[in-house]
Order: sequence, then C-alpha cells, then structure tokens
Amino acid sequence: MRAVVQRVSQASVTVDGRVVGAIDGPGLLVLVGVTHDDTPEQARKLAAKLWGLRILPEEKSCSDVGAPLLVVSQFTLYGDARKGRRPSWSAAAPGPVAEPLVDAVVAELRALGAKVETGVFGADMKVALVNDGPVTLILEV
Repeated sequence: MRAVVQRVSQASVTVDGRVVGAIDGPGLLVLVGVTHDDTPEQARKLAAKLWGLRILPEEKSCSDVGAPLLVVSQFTLYGDARKGRRPSWSAAAPGPVAEPLVDAVVAELRALGAKVETGVFGADMKVALVNDGPVTLILEV
C-alpha cells in the first residue's frame, strides 16, 4: 500500500457538487493507493502508522491530539509514467481488491479512536485542501 499524507488546516472532498467528507485541522489528508498483492495486515500497519505519525505542530500525532483524518482512495498513486507520455495503471489493484483494503484502513483508524472522514470510492472527486507547512510525505507499507 502507498499513501501520500499531507498535514492540513482543512480539507474536503466533493462529489457531484456535494461535500461528502471534510475536516478542519490540524489534521491529515491521506490519499491511499492499493496494488495487487496488498493485504489486510498492510492496511492495519498503514492505519497504525498514520495514527501515530508525528507531523502535526509541536511534533504531535493524530493520536496525541485527537486530530481528524480525511482518507481518499487514489489508484493513480500506482501510475507508471516511465515510458512515454501516457501512464500505465497496471500496478493499481482493481476496485474489488482495492476498495475493501481502503475500507480496512478507515475501519482500523476508527478502531484506534480516530475521527475519519472519507471520499467515495471510484467516484470523480474534487479534493480541496490547505496544506499546512507545507508538509507532505509518501508512505509505503
């Protein structure tokens, strides 16, 4: 699994003109990509890493201050543009594989005590954010 994590002061996801998920910060916007051989154990590891990641102000984590997370599925994180100008998406897991694993990350975060908002899997989403810092990390588990 791969995630792009951004520290935000606010973030939201809109689908068909309607806000479906939003947080006010400090918090984290997490774009999650899944590849073919990812497992529920990796989803658990990613959730634990996100919950404890000390990138909020004063080196705090979401678990330290109860900060919210906005988790958005993002198959394009497994795009490969090394050849030519058109990316290949072959490393991205198909929806029936990816959706349950993104859901598992969200469920595990909630089980840890996190307030989590989400986008809509497979939808055309508009993501808005104010990146605080800016702080952006790429995580792989």
